[in-house]
Amino acid sequence: MKKRTLITLVIAGTIVVAIGAAAFAGPYIYRDYLVAPAAAEPTLSASASTAGPVSSDELQGDWTVGDGSYAGYRVDEVLNDVDTTVTGRTDEVTGSLTVADATLTAARIEVDVASIATDSGSRDSYFRGTAMRTGKFPTATFVLTSPVKASAMPVTGQPQKVSAAGDLTLAGVTRNVGVELDAVFDGERGKVVGRIPITFADFGVEAPDLGFVKVDDDGFVEFSLTLEKT
Repeated sequence: MKKRTLITLVIAGTIVVAIGAAAFAGPYIYRDYLVAPAAAEPTLSASASTAGPVSSDELQGDWTVGDGSYAGYRVDEVLNDVDTTVTGRTDEVTGSLTVADATLTAARIEVDVASIATDSGSRDSYFRGTAMRTGKFPTATFVLTSPVKASAMPVTGQPQKVSAAGDLTLAGVTRNVGVELDAVFDGERGKVVGRIPITFADFGVEAPDLGFVKVDDDGFVEFSLTLEKT
């Protein structure tokens, strides 16, 4: 075999191996280096010290969503069977809640969907335009449909789990959903966190397909609300 032919075969073999390695490693490079780490799930933790049971008078009245609140989504992107979790967030969240006799009797939360952002401008553009059509449906809302009563009176600084049901509106479509909430009162402000599992198709939303990466058909709406008494 001529030397030139041998060199050509070696080069060709090297290219084939390199392409194969790139095809295998590409999804992992995308997951580990090209996509920002997913934001932590919204959770609550107990305070180091507590001041005893919360009285119904402390909770009674109207509350508004204040600074430090956020909402967004969590979804998996799939590239060659490798999952990458993506989170979008916005602090453009408003809302009001009413408590009577230690029972949450009304709540309406509104999120500026057009301001939800990830680490990718192209992903965000697709999400706002093709997926959510924020030009026509700029906000998402959650409206409580049944009163929520705690199983026991809260203790200051101690999170408590409660279940709630409400109408979730995304992209102009409203569905009744259930959500498990964690709530805590620190003596001045309240905090509520939760996540709602959703299927995009239920809201007339086609799961984004960016060509080289496919987005799962299911995801979560997540939120963390800081509440101030009015």
